[in-house]
Amino acid sequence: MATVTVDQVRDQLRSVQDPELHRDIVTLNMVGDISIDGPAVHVHIELTTPACPLKDEIGRDVERAIVQLDGIETVKIEWSAKVRSSRPGNATLPGIKNIVAVGAGKGGVGKSTAAVLLAYGLRRSGASVGLMDADVYGPSIPTMVGIEGTQPQVGDNMMIPPDAGGVKIMSIGFMVDRNKPLIWRGPMTDGVVKQFLNQVAWGELDYLIIDLPPGTGDVPLSLAQSIPMTGSVIVCTPQDIALLDARRAVKMFEQLNVACLGIIENMSYYLCPQCGHRDELFDHGGAKAAAQELNVPFLGEIPLNAQVRMFGDGGTPEKIFSDTDDHVRCAVEQVVANTAGQISMRSEQQVSPTLSIE
Repeated sequence: MATVTVDQVRDQLRSVQDPELHRDIVTLNMVGDISIDGPAVHVHIELTTPACPLKDEIGRDVERAIVQLDGIETVKIEWSAKVRSSRPGNATLPGIKNIVAVGAGKGGVGKSTAAVLLAYGLRRSGASVGLMDADVYGPSIPTMVGIEGTQPQVGDNMMIPPDAGGVKIMSIGFMVDRNKPLIWRGPMTDGVVKQFLNQVAWGELDYLIIDLPPGTGDVPLSLAQSIPMTGSVIVCTPQDIALLDARRAVKMFEQLNVACLGIIENMSYYLCPQCGHRDELFDHGGAKAAAQELNVPFLGEIPLNAQVRMFGDGGTPEKIFSDTDDHVRCAVEQVVANTAGQISMRSEQQVSPTLSIE
């Protein structure tokens, strides 16, 4: 019986495609060390994000490809992940690999909740994450992550973002009285955004999530003009009026040359925790239809759930991934994974501009 070689295994893996990037995993540099011990092959696969939504599918395809080699009976995969940058060689905030703005066409749709869920979901997967609260008129992030009243430290003329559950946080809410409104004109909000970008020691981050104020005003424009972003995520609820505003937000980012990574439908439905009855209080499915109409990805549905609200109000967002019922947790994790997948696609497109994004 002929002995299988490492080169043969690697060539066999050229038949395995990343389901999102539509290129083989060898060309994508996802295949690491390969060792062969008789009928067993050990292979290291490096994912492009620790929150990869298609890890299991890739694993099945890898095993299926390798066992086709004569004499190979078992395959053991060692997994790792390295987030790739959508901003390679960028002089502005070079330590941050991906910058994602979370916006909404109108207020009250749970935009800040979605931003927090994305940040803590990505952190839970093993990534390094920062969360910037750019909603200067309604800075709710400090409360939602449990560090309201914290004062950022200063070192080397840079603000050091406080840490909340492993996520670096910066917000105007740290610097103003919560009971006093900010009555500012556009240039003042523009100054805050630029200060948070240029005078905060974010360090090395896989993802910086930016919670925008609702609407299509000064802050998104300032961000787009100040720094190259990976893309935007739009949050909406199922009602027709909310979807109308969400469409405007998508079009705004298009005009600013910021790619839309997708749409999240928040408060999508209510699932009774006692009997399991599903009630679509605000209609359902509108965001998915809008995404198809606008030719942008649909990132998933977040149900209306009391625990999500409680953990946000209580400043313990990480509990959403451990102390909620399985249905809610899986729905949120799917949104996080789908968003991470879209970011990976944008990152790979920067390396290989001919890559088709579907």
